Amino acid sequence: MRTAVARWQDWVSFAAGLWLALSPWICGYADEQPAATGNAAFMGIALAITAHFQASLDARSARWLHFAAGAWLAVAPFVLAFGEALIPALNCIAVGTLLMALATFSPDKDLGKWKWRHGSSSRVDL
Repeated sequence: MRTAVARWQDWVSFAAGLWLALSPWICGYADEQPAATGNAAFMGIALAITAHFQASLDARSARWLHFAAGAWLAVAPFVLAFGEALIPALNCIAVGTLLMALATFSPDKDLGKWKWRHGSSSRVDL
C-alpha cells in the first residue's frame, strides 16, 4: 500500500507534465521555436499520462520512465538546438531536473533504493 507522502510526487509530476505541454503558448515561444514547442508538447502530454497512471495504478515502471524523460528534457535544448533560446531551454531543463529528483529521492521509489543499495558503499573488494 502506498503512503500519502509518496502520492504527492505523482501529482507534482502530473502538474509538471501539464505545465510542460502548455508552456510554449503560456511563455510565448510557440511560434519562434518549433523544435522546443514540439518537444514540450509531446513530452508534457506523455508525462501527464504516465503520471496519471502512476498515481492511480502504482506502476513502478512509470518512475523509471519519468527519470528517463527528465534526463531527456535536461539535454533536449542542446540536442534539438534550442539551447540559445533562454526561456524554452530553462523551462525544459527545470522540468527535467524536477522529474529526475522526484523519481530518485521519493520515499519507496525503486531508483532511491537502488542508489542506496549500490551507491553508498565506499568499500572496495579486491
